[in-house]
Amino acid sequence: MPETPFAIFLMGPTAAGKTELALDLHDSFPVEIISVDSSQVYRGMDIGTAKPTPQEQEHAPHRLIDIRDPSESYSAEEFCRDATREMESIVNQGKIPLLVGGTMFYFHALEFGLSDLPSADPDIRESLAAEAARVGWGALHQRLQAVDPESARRIHPNDAQRIQRALEIYEISGQSLSDLASAQPKPPLPYRLIKIALWTEDRSILHARIESRFQAMLELGFIAEVEKLYARGDLQPAMPSLRSVGYRQIWEYLIKKINYSEMTQLALAATRQLAKRQMTWLRRYPGIRVFENTHFTPINECKQYLREFIRE
Repeated sequence: MPETPFAIFLMGPTAAGKTELALDLHDSFPVEIISVDSSQVYRGMDIGTAKPTPQEQEHAPHRLIDIRDPSESYSAEEFCRDATREMESIVNQGKIPLLVGGTMFYFHALEFGLSDLPSADPDIRESLAAEAARVGWGALHQRLQAVDPESARRIHPNDAQRIQRALEIYEISGQSLSDLASAQPKPPLPYRLIKIALWTEDRSILHARIESRFQAMLELGFIAEVEKLYARGDLQPAMPSLRSVGYRQIWEYLIKKINYSEMTQLALAATRQLAKRQMTWLRRYPGIRVFENTHFTPINECKQYLREFIRE
């Protein structure tokens, strides 16, 4: 019987240095990269998603990038199907799948399946409650109808708790409560997984990186990128693509709902909340080898660890 192939999970919060490490690993090991990012799947959303540059992608192609139009949705179930196909293709080429990204629910769904509902997320719940305070639970029920019509039919427009939970599940997973509840347990992933993660326990360092990167995105033309999406006329801020961090705040700036300073502060706050949620997932994810990423990306340490399993 052939030996079970390896696959590498490279996880971490936003701005942790995952792309830098992935590119180095691509040059050092027989790996091919698969993106694990629910925002980088969208075409025309490059700057705000921190998508690898065209030059980086030419040097080290990333699969599952630019596979959807921003008007379309993309679920965890679709990711699992697509990632499984790409992993098999990479192994058939005699190489090792390197799955890189920050959408922790996608990693979890790929490894363990979708039969279990995600745990409550205090930050998302707080955000939904604040939105309901502004626009009312009826408006959130209408949003639920758009992403999960089956649940919306079962949940009364005044049932705030159930509306909140259904939307929370969709925010976390990109998958409707109805689909998750009906999913069947999947067989074990047929790979020997090497799971590594970059993070820093020093929150001030991560927050500084987040702010620096967001300012760099603005200088690269992030606002102009969102202006192009707005000018299409067929996109709405409630769509999954435009609920990505940064995009929804710039959209509100473009429609003059908030000013530039408010946009910047809200986008940074949302990104910090995203990083906090990602860290929560990482802390409870089983079998991870963590590399502390403080003032430099621990590339050599990660490579040395991988050499215990695979040859360069």
